[in-house]
Amino acid sequence: MVKVNENYLKLPGSYLFQEIGRRTRAFQDQAPMPIIRLGIGDVTRPLAPVVVEAMVKASQEMGHKETFRGYCEETCTAYDWLRYAIQADYKRQGVEIADDEIFVSDGAKSDCGMIGDIFSADNVVAVCDPVYPVYVDTNAMDGRAGEYDGQRWTNLVYLPCTAENGFVPELPEGRVPDLIYICSPNNPTGAAATKDQLKVWVDFANQHGSIILFDSAYEAFITEENVPHSIFEVEGARTCAIEFRSFSKTAGFTGNRCAYTVIPKELERGGASLHALWNRRRASKFNGVPYVIQRAAEASLTDEGRAQTAQAIAYYRRNAEVIRDGLSAAGLAVYGGVNAPYIWARGPEGMGSWDLFDLLLKKACVVTTPGAGFGPSGEGYIRLTAFGDADATREAVERIKAVL
Repeated sequence: MVKVNENYLKLPGSYLFQEIGRRTRAFQDQAPMPIIRLGIGDVTRPLAPVVVEAMVKASQEMGHKETFRGYCEETCTAYDWLRYAIQADYKRQGVEIADDEIFVSDGAKSDCGMIGDIFSADNVVAVCDPVYPVYVDTNAMDGRAGEYDGQRWTNLVYLPCTAENGFVPELPEGRVPDLIYICSPNNPTGAAATKDQLKVWVDFANQHGSIILFDSAYEAFITEENVPHSIFEVEGARTCAIEFRSFSKTAGFTGNRCAYTVIPKELERGGASLHALWNRRRASKFNGVPYVIQRAAEASLTDEGRAQTAQAIAYYRRNAEVIRDGLSAAGLAVYGGVNAPYIWARGPEGMGSWDLFDLLLKKACVVTTPGAGFGPSGEGYIRLTAFGDADATREAVERIKAVL
């Protein structure tokens, strides 16, 4: 008789963004005005012209015998020219990475979730609170989270990120975690850790033999000089950290699916090379990102590509400023939106996250993301994304101000 993975049966309800979609669909037919979505962090600006040109050219190549490509059999299942482009991008930021330490994939979400394949199920996992749900859900699926008590998982180490500590996690007391998820700039709070703040975690991880799983998907939005774009800017990180990056938000690739993970070759635990283990896992379970998409990603990293994608990032930054200023004028305590495309806002005193979500949906016809969906410390907050259309974003802010 077939048995299922019982850890999946422990997962509460549906995935956060599925529930948001369900509530929105249930209301849309009776909505008195068009619904504006500032909930899910999906981009809205078109791909950069140089990226489109690269995709067209690569697609045409696939139609000719002489230039057709099948499986990518090169190192780390990515063409060397893309790995070299990523390597050069790191070097522009002052970070030296070997090209074969770069693993190109179909998304940072995928890699953040699947990195657990190379770690034992009995590792202790620490997550920021609030946190991107993928870190929690995938570890629950792998059996590391314990039991869900209605608010939190019993085996996870929660690192509260609150207004009092600037939404930057502090070292845990008690259990020492083996795997530590850190996202900076952060989703959902929009906070970004300084180099000194990250050095504390790097020293902790090296001292205890822990691993930092560093999600820097939003590094292109950093504006402040004291905020590192990569964990590898911090001394000692190469012996304790794995970094995840993505083209989704930097180049508008949410529909193209391309990202990469960096694992230094000197990173070892349990007498094994994590670089070698991940390479072996990928060779067995992944055949690489399509050639056309890899060419598009390469184009986004050229001088012309970076200049064009920077225009879209500047567009989203202006949206973030509009949301910050508008919600502040409405009397809400507002955070983020400076180094990240997310704004984290505290609702009126005594109002729960889902109550505020429902109020804004039904009275303002604006979709947000309830903070409680990101963890216990997110209760009372909502997250808004700056990835929408500029005119729609301004209208949404005016609607919210009218309701509050």
